[in-house]
Amino acid sequence: MSNKDLLDNIKKLREMTGVGFKDCKLALDENRGDIDKSIEFLRKKGIAKASKKMNRTASEGLALVNEQNGEVSLIEINSETDFVAKNSDFIIFCKELSDINFNVRGDFEKLNNSQMNNGQTVKDALINLISKIGEKITIRRTHFFDKSRGQNYFYVHSAIEKNIGKIISVVKLDGASNSKDNDLGSKLAMHIAASNPLAIDKDGIDKNIVEKELEIIKAEIVNSGKPPELAEKISKGKISKFLNENSLLNQIWIMDPKKTVQDILNDSSSEKKINVLEFVKYKVGEGI
Repeated sequence: MSNKDLLDNIKKLREMTGVGFKDCKLALDENRGDIDKSIEFLRKKGIAKASKKMNRTASEGLALVNEQNGEVSLIEINSETDFVAKNSDFIIFCKELSDINFNVRGDFEKLNNSQMNNGQTVKDALINLISKIGEKITIRRTHFFDKSRGQNYFYVHSAIEKNIGKIISVVKLDGASNSKDNDLGSKLAMHIAASNPLAIDKDGIDKNIVEKELEIIKAEIVNSGKPPELAEKISKGKISKFLNENSLLNQIWIMDPKKTVQDILNDSSSEKKINVLEFVKYKVGEGI
């Protein structure tokens, strides 16, 4: 193989895999210039590189929302550093994943096995991106809101590009029927992003979370020097406050501190009562 042919193959291999010059040359040397075998060689090498990085913590990254014809998908993709989250290759990868995620309706397994524009499956493209960038990258979670039963509204906090940010919330409303309701839906999605409710109403909050909070409250009361017999009485008031502050309908409306979210829904001009059917908030890295 002439030097020109070798350089042409290296260029072609780099374009197909995104891997550096030296690794591409090594792969071609090891596989006698065979492009397909060289790709396989690099994939195996990429897997080896990626596996060493998977025990690291990836709590940065991006959340992306995709809306088409009233249906909405959400995806969070994590990186180790915010520097990589701003990398153009990472952002391009995330955008394509967001499109695929919408098409597979948030099905995580189908997403990973879907084919990307370069012909690779998502899971293989992810391995190659890890190898190229040198950081752990993970597809953390996905969600899909269809348009059955209600209308979907979303909010992107501090968007870096359209529909891309660090915090995204989506809410589905039943009964919304006019432009004012649409404005309310968007504002409610903004409220969710700011106020971080755990559930729609008090009964929806995980019992384990409530019990743990109650345990902490009682311990704080006893440790403050108050007699145990008072702990039960005081803790009831505190846990009631906790439930109100963490259930969406009982939260104070961020745009009017004299009203709750339920008050705002009741005040709607819609002919039909507006109900919250579902909501999701993605905050990049939360809980990692």
